[in-house]
Amino acid sequence: MIFVTVGSQGPFDRLIHAVDEWTALRGRSDVFAQIGKAKYIPKHIRFTEFVDPVEFKHLVESAQLILAHAGIGSIISALESARPIVVMPRRAHFREQRNDHQVATARHFEARRQIIVAYEEQSLAEKIDYALTLRNTERIKMEASPQLVVTIRSFLNRNFGPHKFQP
Repeated sequence: MIFVTVGSQGPFDRLIHAVDEWTALRGRSDVFAQIGKAKYIPKHIRFTEFVDPVEFKHLVESAQLILAHAGIGSIISALESARPIVVMPRRAHFREQRNDHQVATARHFEARRQIIVAYEEQSLAEKIDYALTLRNTERIKMEASPQLVVTIRSFLNRNFGPHKFQP
């Protein structure tokens, strides 16, 4: 199954439309999407507006591939579950976001070879086809590094008092 998610911040019709077209061209019947309150209604993929967190986790863990906006939650969920993910960042130019922070997020993870990015819908089909040739990726660790914990604890102790944040 291929799981598509637009996250919880709103619809992403450009992504859903591109995936719907890819699905029709490839004759796929195994694509399921969470589309939010979209204007574009898919014709070739099964979909729902929203999924609860438990179902979301199940869908991610059951997926062969995840297609998503470049939201940090979607990316981290895929990496924690060791699933390949293709992202298409929302763009401010299209009024999908207030700024292009998703482009920055995508570039960050792409530079580390942890995700595949389609910056425009015209390249999405090629990226999906490539991603389907991949096996599950390396699972990222779900715990913070000791250095990060020390840094956060130090910040909290300095700003809120040492008595609340000791192990």
